[in-house]
Amino acid sequence: MKTLAAFHVLPDLPEGLAPLWDLAYNLWWCWNRDLIRLFYQIDPEAWMASGRNPLRFLSSLSQQQLEQLSQDPKVKETVSSVLSQFARYQTLPRQLESHPAHQHLKVAYFSAEFGLAECLPIYSGGLGVLAGDHLKAASDLGLPLVGVGLLYRQGYFHQALNPDGWQLENYPESDFDLMPMQPVRFPTGEPLTVEVAYPHGPVWAQVWSAQVGRVTLYLLDTSLVRNRPEDRDITALLYGGDREMRLRQEILLGIGGQRALLALGISPTICHMNEGHSAFQALERIRVLMDDQGMSFGAAREATAAGNLFTTHTPVAAGNDWFPPDLVEAYLGGYRERLGLSREEFLGLGRVNPEDWGSDFCMTVLALRLSAHANGVSRLHGEVSRKMWGAMWPNVAEAEVPITHITNGVHSPTWTSLEMADLFDRHLGEKWRLAPADPQSWQELGAVRDEELWSVREYRRQRLVSYVRFHLRNQLTRQGVGHTQIERLLQGLNPHALTIGFARRFATYKRGSLLFRDVERMAALLSDSKRPVQILFAGKAHPHDHPGKELIREIVSLSRQPPFNGRLFFLEDYDLNLARYLVQGCDVWLNNPRRPQEASGTSGMKAALNGVLNISVLDGWWVEACELHSGWCIGRGETYDDLEYQDLVESQSLYDLLETEVIPLFYERDAEGLPGPWLARVRETIQALAPVFNTNRMVREYAEKLYLPNQLRWQQLNSDQERIHRLSQWKGHVRAYWSQVRIESVDAAPPAQLRVGMRIPLRVVLDLGQLAPHDVQVELYMGKVNAQRELVHTETLPLVYQGPAEGHRHVFAGEFPCTNPGTHGYTVRVVPSHPDLRDPLDLGLVSWA
Repeated sequence: MKTLAAFHVLPDLPEGLAPLWDLAYNLWWCWNRDLIRLFYQIDPEAWMASGRNPLRFLSSLSQQQLEQLSQDPKVKETVSSVLSQFARYQTLPRQLESHPAHQHLKVAYFSAEFGLAECLPIYSGGLGVLAGDHLKAASDLGLPLVGVGLLYRQGYFHQALNPDGWQLENYPESDFDLMPMQPVRFPTGEPLTVEVAYPHGPVWAQVWSAQVGRVTLYLLDTSLVRNRPEDRDITALLYGGDREMRLRQEILLGIGGQRALLALGISPTICHMNEGHSAFQALERIRVLMDDQGMSFGAAREATAAGNLFTTHTPVAAGNDWFPPDLVEAYLGGYRERLGLSREEFLGLGRVNPEDWGSDFCMTVLALRLSAHANGVSRLHGEVSRKMWGAMWPNVAEAEVPITHITNGVHSPTWTSLEMADLFDRHLGEKWRLAPADPQSWQELGAVRDEELWSVREYRRQRLVSYVRFHLRNQLTRQGVGHTQIERLLQGLNPHALTIGFARRFATYKRGSLLFRDVERMAALLSDSKRPVQILFAGKAHPHDHPGKELIREIVSLSRQPPFNGRLFFLEDYDLNLARYLVQGCDVWLNNPRRPQEASGTSGMKAALNGVLNISVLDGWWVEACELHSGWCIGRGETYDDLEYQDLVESQSLYDLLETEVIPLFYERDAEGLPGPWLARVRETIQALAPVFNTNRMVREYAEKLYLPNQLRWQQLNSDQERIHRLSQWKGHVRAYWSQVRIESVDAAPPAQLRVGMRIPLRVVLDLGQLAPHDVQVELYMGKVNAQRELVHTETLPLVYQGPAEGHRHVFAGEFPCTNPGTHGYTVRVVPSHPDLRDPLDLGLVSWA
C-alpha cells in the first residue's frame, strides 16, 4: 500500500547537542578524530550500525539517551572543543592567495564519482576516493574550488558472495533525507533545477549541495516526478547500464553541470575534468560564449580552452569511453548545430584522427582537444599516456606530446588511524596535518621509541582482526555456513601474525591470484606455526567483468582448502570503512599489477601513512616511491611479451621476497620482543613517503603548475575579444597552409675533430609557402645518439631569422654547441609561433628536415 503523504521527522536534540546536527552536514567531521571518537564512545554498536553516518546515528538515539548525553560533562567539553576546532579551521589562511592570479581564480572540479565518506555512497573506487581527497585538500589549502558530480540514487553496487564464491550485485536505494547534503533552493524556497535536452525532449535535474570543509560539492539528480521513469534512471546507478546510458549520464554531468553552476551564479575560470566523463562541459562553455558574446566556434574554443584542464587515469585505450558515431549524433546532433559544426567536424573533436570518419567518438580525445593542459597521475603513467595518445600529434616526438604528470596523493588526516594520529600529534605537533608536504614536518619521528611505535602497530592489527571476525561472521552466516564451522574458521585469525593485505578492484590485470601461482610454495609459507602469516583479500569486480569474478571465486575456493583455511580470507563488499581497517591494520600491502597498466594506485599510499610496508611491482606511484628506499620491489620494471612467463618470474620473485626478507624481518625480535629492524623500516616508510604522497602536495602542485598559470592566461585572453579572434584566425591560417612548409637544405661545416667548447655553424633554408617568417619558429633539435642512431635526452635551440631568399624561401641560422663529450646528433624542425600560443606543439604541426 502506498502512502498518502511522506515526511521526515528530525530528532529533537537538546541545546548542548544541537551543534552536532549542523556539524554532521559538513563532511569536515570525517577527518576530525575528536568528533569520530565522540560518536563511537556514545554508542559503538549504534555508530557502526549507522554506517558511520552522524545523521542516521543521532536519529537512532532515544530521547532519553540524548538528554543524558547533554548533561555529561565530558560530552559537553568535547562538543565545545570540536566547535572551536571547526571555527579555527574555517579561518585558516588561504595558502596561495599571495599569487597574483589567486584573486580571480574560481575552479570547478568535475568528476563522475566522489568518495568522501561511506554515508555518501556516490563512489566506486580509487577514482572517486581521489576526487574526494582532492576536495578535502582544496578545503585545507583554502582554494576557491567547487566540485560537480551526479547524485546516484543507488550508487555503485553492494557486493555479496554466494556459497560458491561467485559475486552477486545488490543495489539498495539511498535515503537522501539521512545523507549529509541538502537541496539547493531559490530564495522563494523552490528547489533549483536545470534542464538538459535529450532526443525525446528535456530532462530536469535537481541540484543538491554537500559541504566538504570550506569547499562545496554540487550534485545533479534526475529522480524527479516531472521526468519520465527512464530519465529518472540517468542518476540511478554509477557505471551501470549500457553505453547509451553512459552517454546520457556524461551529457548530464558535463552540460548539466555547467548549467547548474550558471544557475548558481558561479562562473568558473578553470574547469578541471577528472577523467573524460565530464568532457562535454568544455563544449557547453563554448556554447555559452557563442550565445552570450556572439563569438565564432573557433574563437570561443580558444577562450575556453585556456581554462580547461584534463586529468587522465586510464593507461589502456579500451578503458576510456568510446561511443558509436550514430549514437553521438542521435543525442547531440541538435547541440552541434547550435555550435555551427557539421557532423564530421563535431565527431572529429572526439577522434584520434579527425579524418577517420569510421572511428568511434572518444571522451578522452575530446577532453585532450579542448584543454590547455593534460596530465597523467604518476611519472610512468605520463610516459604511457604520451605513447598511447601520441597519434593525436603525429609529427611530435613522443617525449614532447603535451601530456605531463602530477602524481596522486591521499588526504593524510582522513586515512591516518586515530592511534597513529595521536602518536604524530605527540611528536610532530600539528605540522603533519597543516603542512604534510614539508619533509621537515616528519623528521622527529626518528625519536619515537620502538615500544611506542610497535604498540600502535599491534593495536591496529588487533582492531583489524576483531573487525574481520565481525565482518566474516555476518558474511558466512548469510551464506548459510553453520555457527560451529564459522567459529572454527575464525579461530585461525591471529592478532599477532604477520598480516598481508590485498584490496582493490578485481580486474585481471591486477593479478589478484599471482600469490597462488605456486600453490605448494605458498602453502608452505602459511603452514609455519612458528612464523604465522595470514592474508586478507577484498575487492569488487565490475558487474560485467566475468574473468574478474572468476578470480574472486578461485581465491574463495582456495581459502576453504587446507592449509589455506583459517589463514586466507576474502572479505566481501569492499568500501571506505573496510579500506580504513585494512590500510591501518595490515603489516604488508601487496600490489602486483601487470606493468604498466596501473596508472597510479593510492591504497599503498594510505597504508604507508600508517606504517604498513609495501611489496609492489614497479608500476604507477611505486616507481617513484621505491626510489625513496622503502618497502620491496617485485622485479626491476621489466616488461614481457610472454605474459605466462612474466607471471612465473614475478610470482617466484614475490615468494623469494616473502621467504628470505619479509617474514624473517618481521619475526626478528630483540630481548623485549620488539622487531627493531622491521620498525626501522616502518619509520623510514612514514618519513620518506608521507611528505610526498599526500593530496596537500598534489593539490598545491595542480594549483602552482596548472590552475594559477592558466588563470593568468585565461584572464589575458578573455579580457580582449579581438585578441582571441586574431589567435583563432591565425590558427586557421596556419593549419590551412602548413602543408606548404618544407625544409630545403641544412648546411653545416663541422671541423674534422670536435672538442668540448667548440660550436658548429648551421644554415637552414626553408620554403614557407603562404606563411610568413614570424608565423614559425625554426629549431635545432639535438641530443645524444643511442645504439639505434636515435636522438635521446633531447633539447631544442631556436635558430635566428637571417632574411628572405628567392621565392617563398627564407634563411635561418645558428650554432650547435658542443657542451659534453660523447656521440651527439641533431636535426632541424619547424613549428608554429605566435605570442599567444601556449605551446608550439599544441597544434601538432611540425615539419622535420
